[in-house]
Amino acid sequence: MKLQFNKLPLFILATFLFGVKTYLVYRFMFSIDLENMMQEIILFINPFVSAFLVFAMSVWFKKQQRQMKFLRYTVLIGSFIIYANLVFYRSFTDFITIPQLFQASNAADLGSSILTLIKPYDILLFADVIIIWLISKRRPEQMTARYPKSGKVFALAMSLVLVAGNFFLAEMERPQLFTRAFDREYLVKNIGLFNYHIYDIATQAKAKTQRVFADGTELPEIQAYMDENLKRSEASELFGVAKNKNVIFINAESIQSFVINNKVNGAPITPFLNSLTKDEDTFYFENFYHQTEQGKTSDSEFLVENSLYPLSRGAVFFTHGQNEYHAMPEILGENGYYTSVLHANNKSFWNRDQMYQSLGFDHYYGEESYEITEANSIGWGLKDKPFFEQSTDILQEMEQPFYSKLITLTNHFPFDLEEEDRSIEPYDSNSNTLNNYFPTVRYMDESIELFFEELKQAGLYEDSIIVIMGDHNGISANHNRAMSQYLGKDEITPYDYVQLQRVPLFIHIPGYGNGEVKSEVAGQIDMKPTLLNLLGIKNKQDIQFGNDLFSDQRKDFIALRNGSFISNEYIYTSDTCYNRETGEPIIEETGEQSENNQPPNACDSIREQVEKELGYSDDLIYGDLFRFINFDKK
Repeated sequence: MKLQFNKLPLFILATFLFGVKTYLVYRFMFSIDLENMMQEIILFINPFVSAFLVFAMSVWFKKQQRQMKFLRYTVLIGSFIIYANLVFYRSFTDFITIPQLFQASNAADLGSSILTLIKPYDILLFADVIIIWLISKRRPEQMTARYPKSGKVFALAMSLVLVAGNFFLAEMERPQLFTRAFDREYLVKNIGLFNYHIYDIATQAKAKTQRVFADGTELPEIQAYMDENLKRSEASELFGVAKNKNVIFINAESIQSFVINNKVNGAPITPFLNSLTKDEDTFYFENFYHQTEQGKTSDSEFLVENSLYPLSRGAVFFTHGQNEYHAMPEILGENGYYTSVLHANNKSFWNRDQMYQSLGFDHYYGEESYEITEANSIGWGLKDKPFFEQSTDILQEMEQPFYSKLITLTNHFPFDLEEEDRSIEPYDSNSNTLNNYFPTVRYMDESIELFFEELKQAGLYEDSIIVIMGDHNGISANHNRAMSQYLGKDEITPYDYVQLQRVPLFIHIPGYGNGEVKSEVAGQIDMKPTLLNLLGIKNKQDIQFGNDLFSDQRKDFIALRNGSFISNEYIYTSDTCYNRETGEPIIEETGEQSENNQPPNACDSIREQVEKELGYSDDLIYGDLFRFINFDKK
């Protein structure tokens, strides 16, 4: 039977096809968690609402050629936006933000990482583009909408009513959606991908103006909050235990805590790191969480050096690399330390060449400082074993005491490793990413063990403390099915996923003799005050959101950038409060109601503090508020 399009304008057909495609991507390609029927309804209608709003604009073109051309190219551009977000989501379980578009210089180094994210069946996502393109070329006369002015106004009004209705339902489902927009999934789920991008543009414009209008009057309120809530108490008993020692900080790429003291195929994954958990000179923090967002490794660096939160959108290293900070390298430099970063990668990646100057590092030893050949590199570059070997030579030439951060590369997505470098076999699951993760983690573990030996032979070991910290997670939520198989769980719940954000932290102090496993909740934001206290450097009047990990008086929660948090008793994520020990949701049976007609929650008081703290940190960064502080007078 031959289809008749004579009475069906092309913008209506385009709305239907594009809406169906977008919904299918939402539902089956993005791992969007739907909790109730209302969320399902909103997720279904918003692709059609957004598509109708854009495509209905075509009726204002009088000439059919312009109308057809507008529809062809808007469908094409919209499809590319969806696909770009899909490829990004497959790697990061997140959606693209405007600041990340300015991080395109990083793409040159992604190489095979991007190729692994592209699937052959992705071509089907452009089927509607082909259909619209062909119809607009072959049947433009029949498919052109010819409305009087009143009809055009009606189409515009109808599109705006539909958008308003979508937003109304979204606000009913998620009160204060736009004022508490820490989680991009909630925005996409409730207002759609395209409206989310419009919101993101508006947020970026607002952020850009924030620095212009900042004048430093915001600081007293932030300082008062810190004085009241950060519990900056007297020095811990470890204050000055590493005074004048070198600090060798290993930024361990993508390692998560679930591999520590665990096995794959019957073989230990991290035998050397396992031994450190029992070492008398080592403190191992088993409940230490990464707090990074879209900036990944650069976010972990920002957290460590500043004790500030990363931004919810993009990477601070890119968006605010020229800000003034009061970072740990600057403070250590004022106390006689030579500070540096060793990383066999190009200086422009994550805008490090500019950002390291802003943080106060003396030198960045990048790829030009290493002998990199085809034989000693794979994936992202120099393998970890030759990296540590060559780095030891560099460290030997440094003026002491020094603070040097070493950033590894081998255990990086997509976790490539040659057969000759594998000490354990890959795992067997439906995820090649998880399967290959274990051999590269083992390779990094062996590399760190060799590095310890090289430090001893170089005469640096006894005069240094060695910190090993996982920078961020390596296995995203896209691999939850494989992770549940490995962990022996029926599924990975939101609670489980937060627990998987734990990364290892080892603080090794040769000769100390009183190391232990620490179970307190901790995070990357605590690294700056902890290291300064170990080195005997007082820094009480600083602007920072972390606490000394060895202090008895500390705030009782760790905030994640999306607004989730972990406290001594609770884990809050995906709008649910869980018992941290059992993982069971906490349901409070009480007749009292909150302002949003929701029953009061055990997590509410901490959640409010988390939102305030994240907001203050954003104010410091967006307003470049450190430029108004003279720390010499403090």
